[in-house]
Amino acid sequence: MEAAADAGSNNALERFFKFKQWNTSLKRDTLAGLTTFIVMSYIIFVNPSILGLGGKGLPFAAALTSTCLVAGVLTILMGLVTNRAYAIAPGMGLNAVVAFSLVLGQGLTFKSAMGLIVLEGVAITILVLTGFREAIFKAIPLELKKAIVIGIGFFILFIGLVNGGIVISPPGDGTVVTLGNFVGVPIAVTLFGLVITIIMVARKWRGAIILGILGSTVFAIVLNYIYNKKAFGPGTAVIPSKVFAAPDFSLVGQFDFGAFAKLGVAAAILWIFSLMLSDFFDTMGTLVGVGGQAGYLDEKGDLPQVNRPLLVDSVAAIAGGAVSSSSATTYIESGAGVAQGGRTGWVALVVGVLFLLAMFFSPIAGVVPANATAPALIIVGFLMMATLTKGEAEAEHDDHEPKAAIDFSNLAFGIPAVLIMTIMPLTYSITNGIGFGFIAYTLIRVVQGKARDVSWMLWIASAGFIIYFLVPLFQAKGWV
Repeated sequence: MEAAADAGSNNALERFFKFKQWNTSLKRDTLAGLTTFIVMSYIIFVNPSILGLGGKGLPFAAALTSTCLVAGVLTILMGLVTNRAYAIAPGMGLNAVVAFSLVLGQGLTFKSAMGLIVLEGVAITILVLTGFREAIFKAIPLELKKAIVIGIGFFILFIGLVNGGIVISPPGDGTVVTLGNFVGVPIAVTLFGLVITIIMVARKWRGAIILGILGSTVFAIVLNYIYNKKAFGPGTAVIPSKVFAAPDFSLVGQFDFGAFAKLGVAAAILWIFSLMLSDFFDTMGTLVGVGGQAGYLDEKGDLPQVNRPLLVDSVAAIAGGAVSSSSATTYIESGAGVAQGGRTGWVALVVGVLFLLAMFFSPIAGVVPANATAPALIIVGFLMMATLTKGEAEAEHDDHEPKAAIDFSNLAFGIPAVLIMTIMPLTYSITNGIGFGFIAYTLIRVVQGKARDVSWMLWIASAGFIIYFLVPLFQAKGWV
């Protein structure tokens, strides 16, 4: 009877997920799901760390619960709706926008910042349902799309350098940033974590990032006890009194739309626009990149039924804001499971279930110091910046040399790309980088006599960014 029940269950799974059609199996896709989870599970620690703002932001346990909740539920939904091996979690870069740009930079509360995330998700969902999301994506030159992703990667890397103490802002000597003082336990943890993570990445360990975080945390705990628990703040880098804890859902539903009153309608809309740009550019690249590796693309390089993953991804953005985890998006780390042979939505289901189980381990995650997650931010930033080259599969072999994905010899692409990639991290603002890039691209095309090459959407965006940058002047003059 049990054998018959197992066979019936396997047949039901086969009919739904079509393992044989995709030349895979339940076992292979289960292992692929575990691989994807391990590779992307750093977000469980890193996202609450970014949103926590060193104890001045969202509570770690509640942010961890929200991170796991939205990743778990939406990844399961992705698997069921698309039957593809895509996984979802709060997006790196977008969480930095919430914490550093919207909260610290613009003075918003986290509730108001998450309200903008919700509206950004609603806007993208409307674009998907009306068929405009792909059209808008095509309106932006490919080089600028890649520059945005690279700029966000540089931004994340820079945050890791600062959080880890490798780069500091010295007081009073006129220097903007300089090398940190390599003295003390925290910086020792950062350097230790960076070294072992780089080694594991170089050795192509699939769990390099999460293992680096765990190894650095153990190292931090050992040093912390040697120094009588004074090397870090209270509750950090210490052995927790308990391992399990009930999930903290206190952040669910904690969002409002106060950003319009605080920033003004025009500025709030521009923030939503910039968030939307970052969100769907990253998603489109991930869907195509991982889809090509998995064999999802057709002979024209298109993803059949693309609106299904796009719709789930858009709903994920809404859900991320609604639970205060920041916008959730499709993860490029999904390619790790695909590389292990995973092909069907079962991979996503496994990843989603593991994220939901991770909600019960916040006491363990709470001991992780920022210096232990800083190396992960540095490596994640590098991985995002790696889109500067194309032909990654060929680049793995010594007889192939990767080619630059951005033609810097063409001023119309080179100057905007450089502005995007540098202004983002140096001003701690993705919006600033995108704005300068769009304005520069439009200006150069006009000077080159190629104004017709600029999409009308880019004209509107550039005009909006000019207004956005002039808002402080208008305010100073009392015009608004």
